[in-house]
Amino acid sequence: MSKAVTIILQITGLYIIYLFGTLIQNTFNLFIPGSVIGLVILFALLSLKLVPEFWFKQGVGFMIKHLPFFFIPATVGVMSYAYVFEGKGVLLVLIGLLSTALVMGISGFVAQWMARRREAAHE
Repeated sequence: MSKAVTIILQITGLYIIYLFGTLIQNTFNLFIPGSVIGLVILFALLSLKLVPEFWFKQGVGFMIKHLPFFFIPATVGVMSYAYVFEGKGVLLVLIGLLSTALVMGISGFVAQWMARRREAAHE
């Protein structure tokens, strides 16, 4: 099977899990977004080894590689609300930068912690 077909199938699998999470959210009228529920389902499937990691590896890699392109519509959409930034624009930008730095730092810390934990388990 070609690499392109593999990536398309893997992204389709991720999308089906997302749709399943959305279905659960709509069925039970939950306040948690369907995308988060789908992410928890994917985490559970991978953690319990019900689904092997290689089933999604290339598709996820492709999406992460092209992640900045997914933010272009949101960035352009913010331009429509420039008036929101007039009074406290500097504060909003500062909050955005600080929260981004916190998320990156915490994510990096958790990733390193998990990698160290995995290495210790294999020794």
